[in-house]
Amino acid sequence: MKAARVDGRYRLAVALRTLAAAAGGYAVAAALAAALSLALIAHMPRVEAVLVATMLSWLAYAAAAGWAFYARTIWGAWGGTLAPAMVLGALALAPRWMGAA
Repeated sequence: MKAARVDGRYRLAVALRTLAAAAGGYAVAAALAAALSLALIAHMPRVEAVLVATMLSWLAYAAAAGWAFYARTIWGAWGGTLAPAMVLGALALAPRWMGAA
């Protein structure tokens, strides 16, 4: 059986996907927790809203990390993790931008 040869480009691709999974997943989880907790505060006590948003953000972290390795290209991995993070971050900051907070 012939051993597969692993070159530097493959190692770099795996390292970049791992970084996209860790950093992009964290960004998605943090932005989702912030946006969802602000949305849930109107319907439940503040502590419960933050806890529910934080628990659900772990699912988003796992989905973003999975996407980083599922995407066809490295650009797709980074875009698929950072684009939702930026949208959710904008939703979390929208009340402050509008002067409501």
